[in-house]
Amino acid sequence: MHEAMIAQSLLSAITEEAAKHNAKPVSAKISCGKLYAINDESLCFAFEAIAKRTPCEGVRLEIEHKPIQGQCKNCNQNFDIEISSPRCPKCNGDDFQLLPDAPLVLEEIEFQSE
Repeated sequence: MHEAMIAQSLLSAITEEAAKHNAKPVSAKISCGKLYAINDESLCFAFEAIAKRTPCEGVRLEIEHKPIQGQCKNCNQNFDIEISSPRCPKCNGDDFQLLPDAPLVLEEIEFQSE
């Protein structure tokens, strides 16, 4: 279950930022590509479990899955791939290559205002 390893990394990063700002974190937003094999429920469960009795206890995770990207081989247009109709929106071509999936990124941390 790689969600536990991801949760541990998130906990470390959020705890470090909280210490820098001397503030209590309340939520964190992460993003990753749709092909990045993350189960949202498992990640939230793992994070909640390891955050107990730490400054991150009670932090709410928001997970955004970025769309799959392609590049048309006819017109070189980059576009979000719709699985139900994988065609270039510019030229309507169906000959494309998949671009690398978006990485896992800690986008934002919200701290409790005092």
